[in-house]
Amino acid sequence: MTEGQSKFHYRVNIAIFTNNYLPNPYGVSTSIETFRREFEKLGHTVYIFAPHFPGYADKDPNIFRYPSINLEIKIKFPLVIPYSRKISKILNELKIDVIHSQHPNLLGSAARKWAKRKKVPLVFTWHTLYDYYANFVPFLPKKFVAGYMIKKAVKFANQADAVVVPTDSVIPILKNWGVHPVKSPQGGDAEGVFNRVKKEIYVVPTGVIEEEFKNPDRKKARDKYGIKENEVLLFLATRLTAEKNIEFVFRSVREILKERKNVKFLVSGDGYLLPELKKYCKDNGIYEQVVFSGIIPRSEIKDCYAAGDIFVYGSKSETQGMVLTEAMYMGLPVVAVCATGVISLVQNNRNGFLTCVTGEKEFAYMITKLILDKKLREKTGEESARIARENFTASVCAKKMLVVYEKAIENHSK
Repeated sequence: MTEGQSKFHYRVNIAIFTNNYLPNPYGVSTSIETFRREFEKLGHTVYIFAPHFPGYADKDPNIFRYPSINLEIKIKFPLVIPYSRKISKILNELKIDVIHSQHPNLLGSAARKWAKRKKVPLVFTWHTLYDYYANFVPFLPKKFVAGYMIKKAVKFANQADAVVVPTDSVIPILKNWGVHPVKSPQGGDAEGVFNRVKKEIYVVPTGVIEEEFKNPDRKKARDKYGIKENEVLLFLATRLTAEKNIEFVFRSVREILKERKNVKFLVSGDGYLLPELKKYCKDNGIYEQVVFSGIIPRSEIKDCYAAGDIFVYGSKSETQGMVLTEAMYMGLPVVAVCATGVISLVQNNRNGFLTCVTGEKEFAYMITKLILDKKLREKTGEESARIARENFTASVCAKKMLVVYEKAIENHSK
């Protein structure tokens, strides 16, 4: 079997447990949907177990919702209650071959419990660098919250049958935190067991669903947001929150927009920093050149990538950054900070430029370099598209994940 190819000759029943799912538009939701669609295309069955989202109805009968509490702490996020007699009854009756948890807590605990009860392997994807997200927990010190979250995630990872990360740049961080997943020959917890079998940390990014990006309309998006064809458009799609380092990007592009009236900045996303960012633009005289679009529907996002000339990204907290792979797929050169996740996607001086995480002047310089050199923009953009289409499509990545499931099932039976 060559790398990235699954030899499954039967249909696999996959149960995915997640604390975050549709209609929330964030990265984990998109990742799950992408893999679900690809697995089902290949003939496998996928069951999703996720929090109830008020006012949202699922069309797929294989999506099951746990009860939740509707919270809004900086972002709207239903807090799942990981207990349900109704769902327990459903799970008892389902045939499941592998359970895949997207989180170490809440429904992660349910995933672990059901993996043991069903005697099937537990796969865990480590999506988040938790030290960057401690600010979402109110009233408690960030350092304490981060330490607790990391410790809990490490324990969960070490008890899983397989650990998945979206990019290889995450692996040294996890190992430094203490992730060394092992499997007991007796099938019990790893702690205190001799003759343990050490397992890999697998790298499986979330790929681009190619059908979603067919026939983009550059003019349509530019007309909608008032961008002239002779104007250079910087584009950013992100959550407008502190962990995305969004303020760094705005400080970096401020002087560019002031000096170059033929440059516009399209910002897709929402978040608690939006009012501050709008005020910043007004105070600095660049408001007329910045377009805040809100969250762009998936059906329209391809047009916005096509409308853009340069994708700018300041996040330091990524394990992948799926908007980067989408921008690359659509042929955009990228200017981003040299950070985890990003460095596995953006190749400096090939499909874009990586700068110091605190280097606002350097970030602005690289953007300006691409603004002034159309041939360089085209060359780096073409390289972006080549890299993404060879390595980061949904079909390629789904087959890699199936290999992980296959190895987990084989190892679990030993």
